[in-house]
Amino acid sequence: MAIDTNIELQKKMIYGIYVRNHTDEGTFTSIIKDLDRIKQLGCDYIWFLPIHPIGIEGKKGELGCPYANRDYRAVNPEYGTLEDFIQLVDEIHKRGMKCMIDVVYNHTSPDSVLVNEHPEFFYRNDKGEFSNKIGDWSDIVDLDYNNKDLWDYQIESLCKWAKIVDGFRCDVASFIPLEFWKWARREVAKIKPDFVWLAETVHQSFGCYARRNGIYSALDYDMYEAFDIEYEYDVRETFDRYLKGEVTLSHHLDMVNFQEAIYPANYNKMRFLENHDQPRIASFVKGNDLLNYTAMVYFMKGTTHIYAGQEYANTFIPSLFDKDVIDRDTGVDLSDFMRKLYDIKQRYLECNDAFYAKAYDESDIAVMTRVSGAKVQYKNSSIEDNKDEFSEVKNTSQMIKVGIFSLKSNAGEVEVDIEEGDYTNLIDGKTIKVVNGKVKCDGNPIIFSSSGL
Repeated sequence: MAIDTNIELQKKMIYGIYVRNHTDEGTFTSIIKDLDRIKQLGCDYIWFLPIHPIGIEGKKGELGCPYANRDYRAVNPEYGTLEDFIQLVDEIHKRGMKCMIDVVYNHTSPDSVLVNEHPEFFYRNDKGEFSNKIGDWSDIVDLDYNNKDLWDYQIESLCKWAKIVDGFRCDVASFIPLEFWKWARREVAKIKPDFVWLAETVHQSFGCYARRNGIYSALDYDMYEAFDIEYEYDVRETFDRYLKGEVTLSHHLDMVNFQEAIYPANYNKMRFLENHDQPRIASFVKGNDLLNYTAMVYFMKGTTHIYAGQEYANTFIPSLFDKDVIDRDTGVDLSDFMRKLYDIKQRYLECNDAFYAKAYDESDIAVMTRVSGAKVQYKNSSIEDNKDEFSEVKNTSQMIKVGIFSLKSNAGEVEVDIEEGDYTNLIDGKTIKVVNGKVKCDGNPIIFSSSGL
């Protein structure tokens, strides 16, 4: 992990907002009226999809994609002014939350400020034309990080925003040199030492495809040198295939268990069911099944991400290219349930718990276990001295937390690694009995702890 990563980030929740589609007005100031509700949901960071001006040349849809950035140092006038954005950030801070913005540094729109002012900063194809390495991204042109002057410009921009916000979500971060991110982190830390870095690391197949075709794509393991949190796209494809019925639950959970074996001891993945690039989870699962999926993602080790509208079980992905306000009148509201899960995460789930999962494929039940007190070692040096000092985490007694999630609401009996006795389901307060090392699941989500708290 980055040598100054705060392991407490594993207990946080990030709420994602696309300004254009969050309210009817689609402005910075219109979001202020929703902040109290978001805070009550159990939110630590609000992440805004790109807030910058959008390119016109080659734009997709009526209004264009926010990931086709025209100016890194300005805000989209459709959303308001920079002063409006600062007011919004101030209101977020007043409520004890922090603010994260999207950093899209792999590419810009074809009519960006940088194209006009610094054409030498851009990748060119064999014909010498501005281009991009991924053909279907037709509304953007790639930057060329072989030019070190580009590094200076980009880091200056990051430092400007670091004076206002508290973290960056870095778009397709794997395609940008790791050494750039490490340098950027050091420079931003001089302004705000506790700044948070979230990497959109790419899907396993996408990264492999890029490397096969001579396109730089950093490995997830290495990206932890610069980032505090990474996407879980390394296992997302097996999750998507499970949703489609193409693989078993055990196939997916084997991949999740593998994360525990290969990453640094204090690794942190962002756990999510959906985001602005992925189908809404409620388009696949509904009702009680959805409660099980939601409880599972909160229980897993890592930072939880909720994309705006998920709490209302929205079934469609709002368009990135047009006005498409999220639906708050679905007849479903998971807000209280999510708040309960957030409180459980804060009170019972410790950072650096040892984590392992088992699947009962015949009933589609996932049994997950977290163990506090497992002996781990991780870097704990400061960013200033850059010395490799290590801390150990170990306790004299272990606390075991068990999560049982019936993803098709089936009843069944499962084995658990906890001593016999009566326990309380932290979700609904019902008694859970462990008899002969087994628990009967009635199809509802279960989380219980050996602590007795």
